[in-house]
Amino acid sequence: MPFPGGGGQQRPAAAIPGTANADQPKGSGRITGVIIDSTTRNPVEYASVALINPTTNKPIDGTVCDDKGRFTLTKVADGEYRLLISFIGYRNQIIPNIKIDRRNDAINLGNIILAPEVRTLQEVTVTGQAAMIEEKVDRLVYNAEKDITTRGGDATDVMRRVPMLSVDLDGNITLRGSQNVRVLINNKPSTIVASSVADALKQIPADMIKTVEVITSPSARYDAEGSAGIINIITKKNTLQGATLNVDAGVGNRGSNLGLNGNLRTGKMGFSLSGFGRANYNIKGTFDNTQTSMQNGVVTAITRQSARTLNQFMFGTYNLGWDYDIDKNNAITASVRYGARNGNNTQFLTTMSTIGVTPMRTSYRDVDIKDMSGTVDVNVDYTRKLSKPQQEFSLLTQYSRNNRTNDFIAQLLDNSQSILGRERNDNDSFNQETTIQADYQSPLGKNQQIEFGGKGIFRQVQSDYRYLIASGADGAYQINPNRPTNALYYDQNVAATYVSYTFSTKNKYTFKLGTRYEYTMINADFRAEQPIDLPDYGNFVPSINISKSLKGGKTLRAAYNRRLQRPGIQFLNPNLNAANPQNITIGNPYLEPELTDNVEASYSTNIKSVYLNLTAYGRQTNNSIESVRTTSEEGVITTTYQNIGKQEAYGVNLFGNATLFSKWQIGGGTEVYYVYLTNNGNNTSLRASNSGLVASARLFTSLQMKHGWGVQGFGFMRGPQVQLQGTQGGFAFYSLGVKKDFKNKKGSVGLAAENFLMNAFKIRNELSTPAFTQNSLTQLYNRGVRVNFNYRFGKMGFDQPVFRRRKSVNNDDVKQGEDSGGAQQQQPQAAPAGGRPR
Repeated sequence: MPFPGGGGQQRPAAAIPGTANADQPKGSGRITGVIIDSTTRNPVEYASVALINPTTNKPIDGTVCDDKGRFTLTKVADGEYRLLISFIGYRNQIIPNIKIDRRNDAINLGNIILAPEVRTLQEVTVTGQAAMIEEKVDRLVYNAEKDITTRGGDATDVMRRVPMLSVDLDGNITLRGSQNVRVLINNKPSTIVASSVADALKQIPADMIKTVEVITSPSARYDAEGSAGIINIITKKNTLQGATLNVDAGVGNRGSNLGLNGNLRTGKMGFSLSGFGRANYNIKGTFDNTQTSMQNGVVTAITRQSARTLNQFMFGTYNLGWDYDIDKNNAITASVRYGARNGNNTQFLTTMSTIGVTPMRTSYRDVDIKDMSGTVDVNVDYTRKLSKPQQEFSLLTQYSRNNRTNDFIAQLLDNSQSILGRERNDNDSFNQETTIQADYQSPLGKNQQIEFGGKGIFRQVQSDYRYLIASGADGAYQINPNRPTNALYYDQNVAATYVSYTFSTKNKYTFKLGTRYEYTMINADFRAEQPIDLPDYGNFVPSINISKSLKGGKTLRAAYNRRLQRPGIQFLNPNLNAANPQNITIGNPYLEPELTDNVEASYSTNIKSVYLNLTAYGRQTNNSIESVRTTSEEGVITTTYQNIGKQEAYGVNLFGNATLFSKWQIGGGTEVYYVYLTNNGNNTSLRASNSGLVASARLFTSLQMKHGWGVQGFGFMRGPQVQLQGTQGGFAFYSLGVKKDFKNKKGSVGLAAENFLMNAFKIRNELSTPAFTQNSLTQLYNRGVRVNFNYRFGKMGFDQPVFRRRKSVNNDDVKQGEDSGGAQQQQPQAAPAGGRPR
């Protein structure tokens, strides 16, 4: 039951004035029960339970149900009572004549039925606000649909506002200092995310996103991948009766979007059809880079580079969904999603190099990069409820495929801009997954639950690459004998099984213990070489989650889990990324998985209308995949990857939100962590270590005003990032938006601006090794403004569906790189440690 000004946070009835306190008589009585929805037979999560003295008609004790609808009142004195159960959207339920005495001091009320409350309201004014940030039993939830400043943007804009997450200028996500994060969409994996998280986020309109869930300590039910945690993006869905058509449109100086979303639901069956398109343009930038190569302390080459960049992208995504409630115990859902992107990046690169004692020479390179892809996801899921509450079986299937073309054409120019020659890299690839999963869960007694299941994932990855060269502007292309031409075929199959056990104690402790075993089988080879000898491997990954509920809505939590991180195709792909010939990158198909141990402890509390959370954590990764950089006498830096690293991170995260005067919401937080990185490779000349503090902070504010007006603002900043061989510069974002709802609440119009006080962001990066040093400056001109429009046609009525709980496949899988896909991202690498030019 929401408390006044609490922004939707739940608090136990015991914290309400007048309920049990230190002066209240205590006894040995115990009252338990389960709250059930009368229509769906599902548990009602977090309903409020109050123990009432029938003489004074005042509450003397209380609690809140857990996520299974269960509640327990302990230390109840002898006497007669009645129980009041309440939850928003339901009619209050009163259980009278509850008597506690020595002969009957343990009362189990069984299932208590709550009926939905349906009222016709002529006019109502809502002055409270739902919380922007909520903390649930096993995750943190960011309510993105409440944020008007992201409208007309994409999922990247939303992620920048989520506590504990950091998103750099390229769209790469970091959770507690690690990019080993698994991103799911509606609890489902997608090959579009497997190819590149940064690219996938740009293809999801912000207006589609309902919530973002951050799971830092996943249970055994989740795949073992994602060593830092899991991010689950929940999109908006409509399960009411009727038909609607929603139109979203926006236009700005750097991007425009148009979306249509139609929903039809009648009886037990529902359909949804949607299409969204987004165009990014006028995204300009520059970079300057100086690198010095050395041998035995003697400088062998100095290279200075500068470039002008321009990015333009078009994205489209189309969804068809269907669900059918066969009866109250059986449901089936199916969906097909297709996404397409067409990206173009042009860069004019100037290189001035001095090799040894030779005079400085200047070269010009005009690079045109094409990045196109198409992704299809097909899901068919079946769920059956069994006789007991919370007892069910589910069978989930998914097929997903991403085809990607990531090519570039480079023209070598002289001082007069005449074409001396051309170079072309063709890199076609695909990433395909087929998944089947079975899960079963059942209660054991009154306060225990068991879950177990199995899963099979079958992956096929292929990258076909070649380099060609031509003379002049019109010469025919020929295979470049000095660059690799080959194809990688990489099959990875994963068989997994898990068991998870949850139990609660009388003194409000909850334990969730589990273990998962995954066996990985790999078959890989090159088209033009012998097969790659990669051994199969198995991993046990335990997890422990403990929580303790305290008086006044306070909660203590502690967790430990082990995670593994398989290398993604961007680390494995042996295609040579030489769009910038001074900074080239090549993958390593012989990589093994990383192993990470995580511990964390958190404390959360509600102080009137203020919610606060403080978390301390530690993480250690062995066999870490790290960049290995070497340089030639000509100053060419080559980057590849090896399992030679060790990472340690220890930090604290503080965030909170408050609702003032029922209309003004303000929230924010800060994170500080210490990181230690070391490279223990066999080559002593490449060994390195680095350590230091990294800090970030964010602030969000929202004000609701009369007549449908609203204002929101957001700001984020992060200090320099510690890397193995140097530092990546800090950066900041901010935005301000205003919205006006139409009188009939069917639409709105808004104006949002971002980074409007500065002309460009400047990011400075530094690398230092015994073989070379590199200093770079990247500038992004991202001052933006956009106008957004939204309108909804049609009408929905309330008619609770027979079966409303949905499940879907989760492939929490594969280590992600920085903005790379099935074909390695073709970008002139002015700053390999970060700050990639755009």
